[in-house]
Amino acid sequence: MIEPRIQYVRTSDGVTIAYYVAGGGPPLVKLPTLPIGHLQLEWQAGEHEMAELIGAQRTYIRYDARGFGLSDHDVSDFSLDAMVRDLEALAEHLSLERFQLMAAGLATPIALAYAAKHPAQVSHLELGFYGSGREVPQEQIDSIMALGDQNWELATETLTHTVLGWTHGALAHQMAEIMRQSTTPAGMRAFIPQARAWNTEDLLPRITASTLILARREGAPMYVDEGRRAAGFIPDARLVLLEGDIERAQGDELAAIWAFLSDGQELPGSAPEAAPVTATILFADIVDSTSLTEKLGDAHFREHANELDEALRAVIRQSGGAVVEGKVLGDGVMAVFTSARQAIDAALRCVAASEDTELRLHLGIHAGDVIRDGNNVYGGAVNIAARVAADSAPGEILVTDVVRALARTSASVGFDDRGERALRGIAEPQRLYAVHDRGA
Repeated sequence: MIEPRIQYVRTSDGVTIAYYVAGGGPPLVKLPTLPIGHLQLEWQAGEHEMAELIGAQRTYIRYDARGFGLSDHDVSDFSLDAMVRDLEALAEHLSLERFQLMAAGLATPIALAYAAKHPAQVSHLELGFYGSGREVPQEQIDSIMALGDQNWELATETLTHTVLGWTHGALAHQMAEIMRQSTTPAGMRAFIPQARAWNTEDLLPRITASTLILARREGAPMYVDEGRRAAGFIPDARLVLLEGDIERAQGDELAAIWAFLSDGQELPGSAPEAAPVTATILFADIVDSTSLTEKLGDAHFREHANELDEALRAVIRQSGGAVVEGKVLGDGVMAVFTSARQAIDAALRCVAASEDTELRLHLGIHAGDVIRDGNNVYGGAVNIAARVAADSAPGEILVTDVVRALARTSASVGFDDRGERALRGIAEPQRLYAVHDRGA
């Protein structure tokens, strides 16, 4: 793919923003990876590979934020509202009525704020929690910024290594080189304090877009925790914990992003790890975790949620199932089984495990073809199972008609017809049944 033409748009407060458009198809906007951003240098450093992949089936849109790269540097307002204005100007200029949005690091609050403010425009929201600098102590940031006046190269190297971790030398060095061309010491001094003050916690429950949150188990624990917390507050958000090193394990990240953006389709140009297999899928999700967190306090809720999580995993293993480690729906678990009877047995045990706690569960079961990809499971059947769980009442186990048909002669349970229900994001209504234990 040839390097795209850089174009410009002016924001409502008079700031000129640089952007480019590549490929064709439904629009996808990828936010700049703050605190760096330089369209030309990032393209040369490897962004063209992402543009070529996404651009094969999407209109791939990138821009430089105010104060960075090829956009206006003569700015002092880096408030969250101001950063959102950059994206608003671009969306209006390109007439983006509905689009997908990607962001990582310090750009995640911008994406969240935009999605909360313009819910009708954002269909899919993909967020990468790999490092932002917001958790780095203020005194350490101050020292690095003071160093920038004397040695900008050393300051940028120190900052990127501090945020990413000193074990990621090659990636941190590449980012530092781009950062030096993206902004100035004065620009960074103006940006960092304002960015650290961004707060989107109150906005999270207002997100209506289908949301995927990615983090790496081998990354800094603070970013994994931040990803878990966001997934707990965003309705129906899915957290995928990727394995491996951020520098050397990009394939699984691209596969997860593409499957999410394309509703389960495989990555273009790649073969699935295995042929589709039929599985029974169980989702067990804590009821109203956001309100419970406010009621019990974050630490108290997390303690109880972790205890319940351990109990659910034990129950699933005892019932012959396997927890899908790469996926968490809100505060809960997803598991796959080889039989509907096993899944129903596990669901009943999950309800029993939650009865002595302050937490209740939404539970849903569906069966269908899935594709296994490492620690993850993808496919339309997974989406249906998740929506069935979301439609259940607290403590209720809802199953689809196909699960009832598979289990009616093998499971010692009864099924109460709940009728056909339209589930969010699922084209056809699903006939659902509530499970009840005949021996209870």
